[in-house]
Amino acid sequence: QVQLVESGGGLVQPGGSLSLSCAASGSVFRVYAMGWYRQAPGKQRELVAAITSGGSTNYADSVKGRFTISRDNAKNTVYLQMNSLKHEDTAVYYCNLDCGIGVTRYIYWGQGTQVTVSS
Repeated sequence: QVQLVESGGGLVQPGGSLSLSCAASGSVFRVYAMGWYRQAPGKQRELVAAITSGGSTNYADSVKGRFTISRDNAKNTVYLQMNSLKHEDTAVYYCNLDCGIGVTRYIYWGQGTQVTVSS
C-alpha cells in the first residue's frame, strides 16, 4: 500500500509565495513520475507540473516561469515552489505518483491541500 502525505499550502496574498511537498511511503517500487494537479471550484482537475525520475519536467502554460517542481528520488518526495501567485492559482492541489512493478502501472493521489490566493 502506498501513501502520499502532502504538506504546505494555505493562504497567501497575490504576488506571494508558497511551497508544497509530498512524500510517498509504503510499497513504492519503480517511480516513473511525480507531479502536482489542481482543481478549482467548478473546474476539472488539471496538471500543474510533473517531473520524471530522470528529471524531465512539464509545466502548465499558466504556471511557467512562476512555479518550480523538484524531487528527491532517494526520499520519493516531490516539491512545488510557487512564486508570484495569482488569484487564479486558488485551488486544491493534489500530489500524483506514477509508479509500477513489472508490467503493471499504478497511479496514486494525495488527499489534497488547499491553496488560497487572496488579499
